[in-house]
Amino acid sequence: MDEIIRLDNISQFNTMRGIETLHPLVSVFDFSKMKLIPEAKAHYGFYCVFLKEAKCGDLKYGCNYYDYQEGTLVFISPGQIVGIGNKPGAAKPKGWGLLFHPDIIRGTSLGQNIKKYTFFSYEANEALHLSDRERHVVMDCLHNIDHEIRQSVDKHSKTLIANNIELLLNYCMRYYDRQFITRSAVNKDILSRFEKLLDDYFQSELVHTIGLPSVRYCADKLHLSPNYFGDLVKKETGKSAQENIQLKVLSLAREKIYDRSKTLSEIAYELGFKSPQHFSRMFKNETGQTPNEYRSLN
Repeated sequence: MDEIIRLDNISQFNTMRGIETLHPLVSVFDFSKMKLIPEAKAHYGFYCVFLKEAKCGDLKYGCNYYDYQEGTLVFISPGQIVGIGNKPGAAKPKGWGLLFHPDIIRGTSLGQNIKKYTFFSYEANEALHLSDRERHVVMDCLHNIDHEIRQSVDKHSKTLIANNIELLLNYCMRYYDRQFITRSAVNKDILSRFEKLLDDYFQSELVHTIGLPSVRYCADKLHLSPNYFGDLVKKETGKSAQENIQLKVLSLAREKIYDRSKTLSEIAYELGFKSPQHFSRMFKNETGQTPNEYRSLN
């Protein structure tokens, strides 16, 4: 799987998989009718939504296979490199796929709002698991898109296709919110590990070698994608992951400022700031006072 296949347009994918191309920018297809191909890596130039209806391991992220349970949705955005094809001896996959090229949503409401669907950059193990009722709603959306791309193209086609895709993605956003809620116990464990991760970070030499911890660093250490981690933290705390990190830094800063044996510059570098000026700006933005003013008042 060293070679990477470039799939810049949807017709390339359809040809490789033996799927009829009904529209150059959109495709809805049944997995069971796809042609089986050997394993390979592919660079996608379009968005993909895959609904797996049976357990199978034919989609590969990195070095690991992800075995989908029934009713699982996975999202892929343009530019991602994902393994495709089938493991030797694996059962033929069952499910449905939606592919849409960025050109079909340009100038539409979806095109303006596509970045809010952060689940397109989640990892495979952060997939969306559907209830039976949710699966039926998703299938209705896919059938509506499929119906539209089978019609003769007219001035309404692009808008109707984009609107139906947007409706599907809005339902997916709702179902992800539900999944965050139903996994609250798991999420709280992640928040506890996030808190401990920050505690350990500021007690280590990483502060001096790396500087302030980033959201990406924390997500990597917690084995989550940055967007999934950020969305989870926002749902659970009401604040972004970056805001939570800043609150931690601010709490530590207040404690250290009380220690008059250290200069404010020393405190700034101990917290991982590149300069005392950066520290002073952040502190004043958050508290309305400079570190020196805060020290004097307390």
